[in-house]
Amino acid sequence: MNLAEKSQAILNVFGELESETKQFVSESGLGCVSGCGFCCANPKVPASPLEFLPLAFDLYEKGLAESTLALLDSKDDGASCVMYRPLSEDRKKGFCGNHTKRGMICRLFAASARRTKYGKKDLIICKVLKEEKAEEFLHASERINKDMDIPLATAFYSRLEEIDQSLCQQFTINEAIAFALELVLRYKFYQEQEVDVIA
Repeated sequence: MNLAEKSQAILNVFGELESETKQFVSESGLGCVSGCGFCCANPKVPASPLEFLPLAFDLYEKGLAESTLALLDSKDDGASCVMYRPLSEDRKKGFCGNHTKRGMICRLFAASARRTKYGKKDLIICKVLKEEKAEEFLHASERINKDMDIPLATAFYSRLEEIDQSLCQQFTINEAIAFALELVLRYKFYQEQEVDVIA
């Protein structure tokens, strides 16, 4: 599988996850609060280069790959996600600059669960939702262990590992995006070289 095929395979996984998360959000009422950027402002969000390949290809197609990589190189370790567009002084309100190509971590948060050591499903959720939608949170926490379907984060990460385990290594979100951009730029460079040789 070449890099472009891996990116398409990831988008296929994202498509399946999207339908499962929509179902859960609709049933639980636990969707993210509109305009909230609490999680996006966290510079330590862990992510893999693989989950950001679709974003990197999209930025390349839009002619933004090199400028985004340069921007990432200029940011310090404490910077929030390069795709995040804050709208408030404290940076907790804002939006994603490329929501359709966001990574796996962004898709799973507040709409998936992990298993505890006792095998019980535990919601992966932020304190904003726990506080602002406390009743829905308690209700959903109970129901996911009874009769409500919810995507399991580990199952979807396993699907990514099947595509390319070596690119599933965890970095901070900006490091993961930079890595993905470097891979796509290198891939496109060699692809163009092959076209020149054939021509």
